[in-house]
Amino acid sequence: MTSVTEATASLETALAHASRLLETDPALAAAQATEILRVVGNHPMATLLLGAAHNARGDAAGALSVLQPLAAAQPNSARTQLELGIAFGRLGRGDEALAALRRAVALKPDLPAAWLALGDHLTATGDNAGADAAYTHHVRYSTRDPALLEAAAALADNRIPEAELLLREHLKKAPTDVAAIRMFAELAARLGRNDEAEKLLVRCLELAPGFHAARQNYALILYRANKPERALVEIERLLRDDAGNPGCHNLKAVVLCRIGDYAQAIDLYDDLLKRYPRNPKVWMSFGHALKTAAHTERAIAAYRQSLAMDPALGEVWWSLANLKTFRFTADDVAAMERQLARPELADEHRLHLEFALGKAREDAAEYEASFRHYAAGNAIRRTQLRYDAETTSARVGHIRHLYSRDFFAQREGGGDSARDPIFIVGLPRSGSTLLEQILSSHSQVEGTMELPEIISITRSLRARATQEEGTGTMPYHEALAALDAGQLRALGAQYLANTRIQRKTGAPLFIDKMPNNFMHVGLVQLILPNAKIIDARRHPLACCFSGFKQHFARGQAFSYSLDEIGRYYRDYVELMAHFDAVLPGRIHRVLYEQMITDTEGEVRRLLDYCGLAFEEQCLRFFENDRPVRTASSEQVRKPIYKEGVDHWRHFEHWLGPLKDALGPVLDSYPAVPEFAAVHSD
Repeated sequence: MTSVTEATASLETALAHASRLLETDPALAAAQATEILRVVGNHPMATLLLGAAHNARGDAAGALSVLQPLAAAQPNSARTQLELGIAFGRLGRGDEALAALRRAVALKPDLPAAWLALGDHLTATGDNAGADAAYTHHVRYSTRDPALLEAAAALADNRIPEAELLLREHLKKAPTDVAAIRMFAELAARLGRNDEAEKLLVRCLELAPGFHAARQNYALILYRANKPERALVEIERLLRDDAGNPGCHNLKAVVLCRIGDYAQAIDLYDDLLKRYPRNPKVWMSFGHALKTAAHTERAIAAYRQSLAMDPALGEVWWSLANLKTFRFTADDVAAMERQLARPELADEHRLHLEFALGKAREDAAEYEASFRHYAAGNAIRRTQLRYDAETTSARVGHIRHLYSRDFFAQREGGGDSARDPIFIVGLPRSGSTLLEQILSSHSQVEGTMELPEIISITRSLRARATQEEGTGTMPYHEALAALDAGQLRALGAQYLANTRIQRKTGAPLFIDKMPNNFMHVGLVQLILPNAKIIDARRHPLACCFSGFKQHFARGQAFSYSLDEIGRYYRDYVELMAHFDAVLPGRIHRVLYEQMITDTEGEVRRLLDYCGLAFEEQCLRFFENDRPVRTASSEQVRKPIYKEGVDHWRHFEHWLGPLKDALGPVLDSYPAVPEFAAVHSD
């Protein structure tokens, strides 16, 4: 007769054998687990093994039928929750997958597979911060090397200098350790060293082409580095191996939005919402894509769905306000004020709500209350940013000194001769989107987006300069000044090649509307001497206060203080006056007020400058249904209206600091004051 001890040993042997089979032959593992259950009855470990075997074979429905009763009976089993999360995810039930995986890591934090799966689902829902933390924990708990474990713990705790030191020491001893290389890439990305992160991940994938987590990191880094085409290649490779990966689907949608393929991105978000129907951030991302693609009513409905699930999401309230033509109801205002009254509300939500309530009160003609909300939102945002107005003024001074008329004369004949780009520069909220919409309504011109390529070129020049000894305080400008005609031509060709993905039609000309590129007029002139440059200018109080009312998704750090935005406008006027002097006739200026009062005359002059024949459709720009990715997207889909020109006057009582900062620039408008020492020779 078999003893209890022998039976127990025999059962443990059978379970261990089934567990080993999971990796090599999940069908046989399922058979073994089924046999154990037939012999010993309802055994939790055997049931878990059967569920895991179903998952390993791709039978998520079978896994769920086994695991759900087990989870109810064994609620504190982390591995059951992990397998349950995997099954839910494969069945497209993303919200339930997230809940199961969160419970798994809460029960057993050192479960690397659960952290990895959780990171993928968080990426799919747009929770990038949560996903980064999950992936870091995955790295931390995946390693058994004590030195690497220590480095991973430091990285997870955001002890960056300590993590960097440990990783450097480890990689000296083990230079081909792909886990360490990936970890170092994550560290470099956190520090904004994207070029270094990219190189590390390339090396990582050379050593381990099947390292999918590293490839996903690589795709994200390529996207952040303004390399969307290459990012899509990596995403498609990942999806070939794991077609259901939710994080990859979300990243693909984000990249498609970057390159203007909104129809496909909207389809992807639609699919993600079938997986995560109760996730407010996915609804928010869906709303953003719909809004840009001119599906305004559907965008509003998506935002409303998001708020029904989480009324504290300040970014969604602001997204509704940022439609500009949207009007909040009294119930909306009451709901926002209830959220704002919560002392525990995070600043990120609070500042968005302040901006949204500022818009709501402004629409109700409650201007004092409106200004208070705008000022409160700006004050919160300003504490989150590092911006120094003196540095901006010093940069403008350096540019004026370096880019003289002689400087350009000595470099004449360089650059790429293409006439394709039309650059629209100026300040945000200056009417640049209106000019873009007018021009893109012409049969020979394509509108794109606020292209980051010029900024990318300045970063590469800065990186090149800082690798050399003896560079000064403005390395990008000094590196540019050192280039010969061939190198300038290559940079122009690089710009054209990297922006080609944004061009969807056969139009010979395209628009690059990045207002802050006024700082880089010198670069544009050197690398693309035949490109057109249009300066969109608006009354300084109207432009600056409109910027102050706007919470920008990124950048524009100068816009969250009336004094600083006034100083920035003054620097901009001074710099453009310099380029008018050293490149006479090169830049075409459009005053917003004149465009409003004499639209046809201004449009004809604009088209003439661009070398284009007049087309009537340019006056009917509001019929152009192309995607528009700026705060003015809804406004430029309507005919020009004059009522908004002087709207800032309702707030004039509170604009003293702005007037003081603008100084003579305000008094002279639309002319410009005499700026001392314009370097024309």
